[in-house]
Formats: sequence, structure tokens, C-alpha cells
Amino acid sequence: MSRVRIVGGQWRSRLLEVADARGLRPTPDRVRETLFNWLGQDLDGEHCLDLFAGSGILGFEAASRGAGAVVLVERDARAADALHKSAKTLQASQVEIVCGDAVRFAQTTQRKFGGVFLDPPYRQGWIERVHPWLDSLLNPGGWIYVESEATVANLGDWQTVKQGRAGMVHYHLMRRSQE
Repeated sequence: MSRVRIVGGQWRSRLLEVADARGLRPTPDRVRETLFNWLGQDLDGEHCLDLFAGSGILGFEAASRGAGAVVLVERDARAADALHKSAKTLQASQVEIVCGDAVRFAQTTQRKFGGVFLDPPYRQGWIERVHPWLDSLLNPGGWIYVESEATVANLGDWQTVKQGRAGMVHYHLMRRSQE
């Protein structure tokens, strides 16, 4: 089992265990630092969704920086178990873990979020499968963070406003084009 470090906020420098699950690749520290600089360091009261949680590092990073509620969706039982352990260790009462399918969650939830993290396993078409439900998941003025194996210019009305690359990882901050 490996570990990943929270880079900012109240849990800065805390290490979280990462389950040994196929295709799981935690977002690198440098990429997370860039993302949270883009978003502003303080996510005070924001409701965030980490739709393909994996290690949960994006969601825990958001909670560490003041997010009022964070939902982590993960279908792999070992990864979900590690998420529960991390939430308990951090006493992260604002973090909710849903063990289930990301697409099904996106299709069925009535909840709205200020931001959604999309960092699914690569080369499996997950972003395309979840795309039709993004609008219903997000509040007006919301944002989407996408991590993928290739550049993503847009997802329907969602346009990339900032992007970067670290090795094989392409990362993007997206907002609705009409906002």
C-alpha cells in the first residue's frame, strides 16, 4: 500500500493510505497545487464531488481547504475501504463516501455541487459516459476539473479555461461557456 500527501489546508502534510487497486493513480502534488491555486486556496463552504475518487486525494484536499461537503464516489471496494479509513483518521465529518458506480451516481443524484473532480481511469471512455449528466450536477457558476490522457478543449457547453500537463497527465479547469 502506498501513501499520498495532502499539500494544503488544515490537514497539510498529512499522509493518506492508497489502496492497491488497478488503474489507480493519485493526482501528483504539483498538479494539485496548481489546481487549488486556480480555484483559490479557500473553498469555504463549497460542495464538491469527486466522481472517480480512487485515492480520494482531490476530495480530501478540497475538504482540507474548507469545503463544507465532499462526496467521494468509488466503485472498487478496496479503494472505498481506504477512503473510509482516511476519513476516520482525519475526522473528516464533511466527507461522505459512496461505494458505487460514478455514472449511476451522476444519473440518479438530486444533489448539486459547486465543483466536480473528474479523474477517471484512462482509455475507458468514462468522461464521455458521464458528460450528459454534468449540467444537472453543477450549480450555476460551478466548475469541473478534468484529468485525462489527452487535452480536452470542451465538454458540450463546458470550456477549458486553464490547463496544464505533467508527464502523461493533462489537467483542465472548465467552466460553462455562457457564464
